[in-house]
Amino acid sequence: MPIVAQSSTETDWVSRFADEVIAESERRAPGKPVVVASGLSPSGPIHLGNLREVMTPHLVADEIRRRGYEVRHLISWDDYDRYRKVPAGVEGVDDSWGEYIGKPLTSVPAPAGSAYPDWAAHFKAAMVDALAELGVEYDGISQTEQYTTGVYREQILHAMRNRAKIDAILDQYRTKKAPAKPQKSQKPVEEAELEAAEGSGAAAEDDGSGGTAGYFPYKPYCGQCGKDLTTVTSYDDDTTELAYVCTACGFGETVRLSEFNNGKLVWKVDWPMRWAYEGVIFEPSGVDHSSPGSSFVVGGQIVREIFDGVQPIGPMYAFVGISGMAKMSSSRGGVPTPADALKIMEAPLLRWLYARRRPNQSFKIAFDQEIQRLYDEWDKLESKVADGSVLPADAAAYSRAARTAAGELPRTPRPLPYRTLASVVDITAGAEEQTLRILSELDPANPLNSLDEARPRLDRAENWITTQVPADQRTLVREEPDTELLGSLDGQGRESLRLLMEGLDTHWSLDGLTTLVYGVPKVMAGLEPDAKPTPELKVAQRTFFALLYRLLVSRETGPRLPTLLLAVGADRVRKLLGA
Repeated sequence: MPIVAQSSTETDWVSRFADEVIAESERRAPGKPVVVASGLSPSGPIHLGNLREVMTPHLVADEIRRRGYEVRHLISWDDYDRYRKVPAGVEGVDDSWGEYIGKPLTSVPAPAGSAYPDWAAHFKAAMVDALAELGVEYDGISQTEQYTTGVYREQILHAMRNRAKIDAILDQYRTKKAPAKPQKSQKPVEEAELEAAEGSGAAAEDDGSGGTAGYFPYKPYCGQCGKDLTTVTSYDDDTTELAYVCTACGFGETVRLSEFNNGKLVWKVDWPMRWAYEGVIFEPSGVDHSSPGSSFVVGGQIVREIFDGVQPIGPMYAFVGISGMAKMSSSRGGVPTPADALKIMEAPLLRWLYARRRPNQSFKIAFDQEIQRLYDEWDKLESKVADGSVLPADAAAYSRAARTAAGELPRTPRPLPYRTLASVVDITAGAEEQTLRILSELDPANPLNSLDEARPRLDRAENWITTQVPADQRTLVREEPDTELLGSLDGQGRESLRLLMEGLDTHWSLDGLTTLVYGVPKVMAGLEPDAKPTPELKVAQRTFFALLYRLLVSRETGPRLPTLLLAVGADRVRKLLGA
């Protein structure tokens, strides 16, 4: 028995959409599963902008499941789309792939060295794995299979019979100009915005117009060269005989559309056809689908007037930005994918970034130092959830990130601060014995017994250090003391180092060393170690910290000093500080 939908007056955006979708589903198809949908084109790397196409309906579907309803989240793999261009920077691909332009994605060879049978399967595979890790439950639909096995035959014949009506609808929009797009900024790749709609269907396809024989909403793939560079020259509604010629190879033939499965409806007809065929209640779309004459706008009229269906509830979703991609794999052309993000952050954190912002709000996913702040924010949220001080909307976003209707996502048993883990693996270069020693000393009263307790967060932090932090920013601890610098210190500098070394044994924990390094400048100023800092004292602390960094890692900055001291070890610290 479904649970009654909660009031949307004081709930988060997911709950509000769930309320609307449940009400609409009960109005349209009472007693049937609620259908939400996404569309992804495996024409290249499926990036983090495209992920919003999936996460928006997933979060709504999951909320509906939590209320006891049966839900189907359809993901249409638009693998029967035409191959449009050879993407830059993809490993195993060169200009020779240009010969396949115009063929279905499932008829294009995978990049050289791939374990997959075709182009679409190659780029789909990474997304399938990422969705499994993210806890996204869905029913996948291959559009190649749908079209080539005749699933849409009646819908295709119906569209062809009603081609004049479709043409008239499209003609209402052909003269409407979309608003001028703003000039693209010359931002570096690491700050680029990824348009989430880019992989959502084939937004750039033609609408079937332009042929001298009239309008046809169906485009065959050539029976000889396999490309869609074809023109329909005639069609008979009674016999379903369709004649076409290929402008690429000159081939032509006449087929019976009632038996022919080697083509597809043009995108602006295909999408609304699917809404009606699948009974989709909710499907978001990106900004490029929402301008005058775009697929979503035109589709609403076509689904209603041609396919006797209803347009889904369809919020527009905004861009996803990326901050920092220092060493993104060249095999992806510098475009970060969900798989890339999941190498440096746990699945709940990535889910949270999509759950906490309304679809029409843009946000950034951090591959640079900002990821440390994001993790701090996440850990603080988790603490508020635990002590009951969290705000309702934040609690909802946390819940949607940490678990699905099917249960909790895997989590790190001892979620030590990400920035601490990153600093430790930076210094130890991943040496497990040394890493365990340092992490065990963070809290001597509750030591870490195994690195597995800190995983998978530890592994994500290590991946971030090794793949995203440039070599010149990595931490290299000195092997020998800087005798020149030590010899140049005045009495005050030498005394500050003496006080630090004197307190190492009694303060050997993360909290203790924090107190010690901040307290030395206070004692030097004649204050108590717990005195409140003044502007002058903060200057003295910064000067002291810079001295320690120079003596330990030959730079003015580095990992947090308490973590660095733990990582270096007391004996080596004393050696480098001139004891």
